[in-house]
Amino acid sequence: MPSPSQARNERITALRVAVRAIEAEGVRCGQGHLPFGLAAIDRRLEGSGLALAALHECAGMHSGLADEAAASLFLAALAARRAGGSGTVLWALGRRDLFAPALAQVGLCPERLLYAECGSDEDVLAVMEEGLRHGGLAAVVGEVRRVQMAATRRLQLAAEQGGTLALMLKRWRRQADDPLTLPSAARTRWRIGCLPSAELPVPGVGRPRWHLVLARQRGGEPSEWIVESPDATSRLALPALPSHRPSAADRGEERRAA
Repeated sequence: MPSPSQARNERITALRVAVRAIEAEGVRCGQGHLPFGLAAIDRRLEGSGLALAALHECAGMHSGLADEAAASLFLAALAARRAGGSGTVLWALGRRDLFAPALAQVGLCPERLLYAECGSDEDVLAVMEEGLRHGGLAAVVGEVRRVQMAATRRLQLAAEQGGTLALMLKRWRRQADDPLTLPSAARTRWRIGCLPSAELPVPGVGRPRWHLVLARQRGGEPSEWIVESPDATSRLALPALPSHRPSAADRGEERRAA
């Protein structure tokens, strides 16, 4: 009869084998990346795009409605591009302030979207995890105010297991409480800030501009860009600024990505 210490060691060994099997399955399901289609951004990302079976976070640059709305549209455009014309996106939210017409303007149409109204951050995280493990969704989006490292690890593992894109909107709780200060297992973390639109030669409002910041990425360096908000095809654009004028090689990459 094995001693208690031997039995414990056998259980630990069995758990390690199970974890390795889960990780191997996650790698198998998670192959592939979602490129932005802009060489200036894609070449700064590991894998030349967002890892598909992984967790990615985004927050407004400041605690204002405009920046938070921009962050929501950024995630909506990513989810819409992943869904294409037939995939389904699950959006778990804690309050009823998601504006469906704005989501449709960046390509996330109502027929591609399922809403899950949740009463707390814990409920949002539980719905996200269940949706990610299901494996039949194109993307899962969740809105939270505060989440611990252990919970993001669970979401990352669920995304790997289900081969599903996980997108998290980190909402501001207080003006001085940056939602991206807590550690996270997310593969990338983004900030969005609104900028003035370009002036038009005729009366009207130009395409919205954002200050897009890649605050952190696993295995890569942070970066930032000035971009124009997504269009109806869910794609960002670079304004005609001197620093954003692409080289001939960049233009060739963007045409191939499109």
